[in-house]
Amino acid sequence: MTAIVGVHGIGNYHYRAHADSVEAATSAITAAWTGALGKGLNALKESTALDRSSALPTAQVAYYAHLLHRGTPQGGDDPAYLDEDGQDLLIAWVDQLAPAGVPQGPRTARARAAGDWLSRHLGDRVLGYALTFVREANAYLRDNSRRHQVRDIVAEIIAQHRPMILIAHSLGSVVAYETLWQHPDLSVDLLITLGSPLAIPRVIFDRLDPKPADGRGQRPPGAAAWANLADVGDIVAIPRDGLSPYFDGVTHDNPTMVIGEYAFHKIDYYLAAHETAEVIAPLLDSSRP
Repeated sequence: MTAIVGVHGIGNYHYRAHADSVEAATSAITAAWTGALGKGLNALKESTALDRSSALPTAQVAYYAHLLHRGTPQGGDDPAYLDEDGQDLLIAWVDQLAPAGVPQGPRTARARAAGDWLSRHLGDRVLGYALTFVREANAYLRDNSRRHQVRDIVAEIIAQHRPMILIAHSLGSVVAYETLWQHPDLSVDLLITLGSPLAIPRVIFDRLDPKPADGRGQRPPGAAAWANLADVGDIVAIPRDGLSPYFDGVTHDNPTMVIGEYAFHKIDYYLAAHETAEVIAPLLDSSRP
């Protein structure tokens, strides 16, 4: 049994691009996650009475980025080159961020206005990240074949390793949520969502499978507990008040942590954060004979 299984978010195709195989990419991202978690857990050991002799866990990551990659995007960082569904996602997302929303008008003009708002207020790098998120989220949500393939990979890794803890980042939290619902035979002691977009209306929340009932989602039946953590400035983890107002069964909700001034969504910062280590450590400590 592996103590922790991870489900990555968007922007991880580079692991496959620089590896000879999907297996090699999986090993590389697993090593990166394990190293980042180790930093946080080691720091916690130094500051608390946590058993310092216990071995640090490996975070086996379920890798699926190659299934959502659709080649080099046309148009670079110009939202006009997104397809219509992608433009709709971008507009709906920025509507949640922009105080006055995106101005009305033709879809392409609204998408460009949304991109302009991101660039002016948050910088070109954030715009580039946002377009990557939109493309990969759209590839997952719109293509049922890809959606099921991704969930099958995650389900296989969970079944194989039988983790106590399932950590899901960004779009990976959507994948993990849907996978646990699709496979009620799978179980974990704790689901941890980091920088999760699960509650974004019109972008993710209304497109979940299964669909939320009466405006509320539910903790997957295979998760005994659910901890949600988000940086206060994470533009993916919106609305800003966490997941508990929108999902029943969230047992720990902290949407106000700070993982780094310019690192509001980076997985290595989330994994190394003190708050993440504090949630993970009690389960690891209790698992010792």
